[in-house]
Order: sequence, then structure tokens, then C-alpha cells
Amino acid sequence: MPSMESIIINKEWMNLKIVGIPGSNANHSYNRMLLEYISKAYEHDMTVVDVRKIPLFNESAKETPAAIQAMSDAIDAADAVVIACPETDHSVPSSLKSIIEWLSYQLHPFTNKPVLLVGASTDAQGSSRAQVDLRDVMISPGVNARVFQKEDFFMSFAQNLFDENGDITDPGTIKFLDKCLRDFECFAIANDQEVKLEEAALAKAEKEAAK
Repeated sequence: MPSMESIIINKEWMNLKIVGIPGSNANHSYNRMLLEYISKAYEHDMTVVDVRKIPLFNESAKETPAAIQAMSDAIDAADAVVIACPETDHSVPSSLKSIIEWLSYQLHPFTNKPVLLVGASTDAQGSSRAQVDLRDVMISPGVNARVFQKEDFFMSFAQNLFDENGDITDPGTIKFLDKCLRDFECFAIANDQEVKLEEAALAKAEKEAAK
């Protein structure tokens, strides 16, 4: 992958199209609030999807649920994905795992897609253990996402860090979140360049093999 210093940021990349996926299907979710804050605080075109009515993964289902197909289409059209993951029993919540299972069975929108993992929790350790597990899930066969690994954003005691408007109130948290997002922008740009180079090399190899 090209180094961060070698990337030329042009105007078309100044406004990334991003899909935000909350890892909780609860009606009140600090992880959804975190994504909504990112959506309104930064200049990118970011859509936070609603996961509250998505059914659990069922391998026997004859058709892909409409909500899953719509999410897959949105991810396909996006430049990047941000997943906000809470922690349940030291791991990834079943609702989020189910979504990823839907999106790695017959549909594969995460393939080569740059993904940023963030998380919010009401406890001291944030979502650190869940995010470690989620990273392994996202790079597994069938998912094949390109997970950003330079920074880890774990929001602890989230109940104390949002005001009534859903804005983060702690300057240190805002500063570190900003750093994570800016670094992720560079990663997403570099990933796009790398994928294009890989596709061009593969097309050339296939052309040579066909001679």
C-alpha cells in the first residue's frame, strides 16, 4: 500500500461517501449516537443505517431480506464503512454478528472495502475486547474487508460524554476521534489506489494468459 506521505489528496476525495453501521439494535444506543455525531461533525457524505428491524441470519432463508439487500447496495456504493461496536459478554453483539453473516453469505459488499472500527460503552474498558474480535471477523474469508489498524477508538463511560443534542462534550475525546478519522481518510484513499492497481494487474495477467 502507498505510504501516507505519498498520497495526493484531490478534490474528489475531499468528500468520502461513508456508510455507518451501529452494532446495537437497541432503541437507545450510544454507538448509534457516536455515528450520528461523526455524520454531522465531519464533511463527508455519511449515512447511518437503521439495524433495529433486521432479522437474525438464517442460512435456510430463500430470499435475502430487503433491508440486508439495501444495506449491501449502500456499502457497494460507498467509499468506506465505519462500524460502531458495543461489547456484550466480552465480544461482538449477536445483532452485529448476524448482519455480517448476512453480508458474507450470498452477498459480499465488504470485499476490499476500507473499514474503521469504533465503539462506545458505559464501562471503563470501552468496547476494546469486542473490537479485537470484530477485527478478526471482518478479515475472515467471505468478508474480506480491509480494516484500519493504526488507531483504536474506544469510548468509555459514554453516558457521561454526550450532551442533550448528541454532541460529544469532552475535548480530549473529540481530538482523538478527529485524529482517528483523519488517518482513516488517508487509509481509505490509499486502499482505493491499491485496489485499482491490483485489479489492473489481474486484468493484465488474465489477458496475457488468454494469448
